[in-house]
Amino acid sequence: MICQECNQRPATLHFTNFSNGEKTEMHLCEKCAQEKGEMFMMNNGPAFSINSLLAGLLNMEPAFPQKNEAFQTEQVLQCPQCSMTFPQFVKVGRFGCATCYDAFREQLAPIVRRLHSGNSVHNGKIPKRIGGGLHLRKQIDDLKQTLKDLISQEEFEKAAETRDHIRELERKLSAGQEGGE
Repeated sequence: MICQECNQRPATLHFTNFSNGEKTEMHLCEKCAQEKGEMFMMNNGPAFSINSLLAGLLNMEPAFPQKNEAFQTEQVLQCPQCSMTFPQFVKVGRFGCATCYDAFREQLAPIVRRLHSGNSVHNGKIPKRIGGGLHLRKQIDDLKQTLKDLISQEEFEKAAETRDHIRELERKLSAGQEGGE
């Protein structure tokens, strides 16, 4: 797909706007997006900013502003490597270095859960034609978690059945790997 702005380069940013039941799509290349400062007009409506969207997801503004800000001694979280603060990250929309992920780990966990519908672990898609072993490993991991839950609930008969199922899948997995999967 070609950029709708310059009609020369491939579009790498794709935006969809639903307004009054109508769907409007905009496709831009990176250069045009940078030239516009990541601001786009959709249906002659308000400007859309990727950084504003990220800031909204991060929900950094307090619900009730404090009146006596002079007396607050709030410590701002800062990356030890690049000295970027979390409010700077919210404003810019990207980290300064790889250490920022560790420095802001606690602040990122709720954001990731919100973006992934309550999950903090990304479960991507696995192609069927090459993912046989991966599907078995995932199923085994799920069953191991179920086994732990059953044991904690003292449902030992179901736990024994689940354990046997795990062993059967592990045999299939090892047989598939020996066969050159």
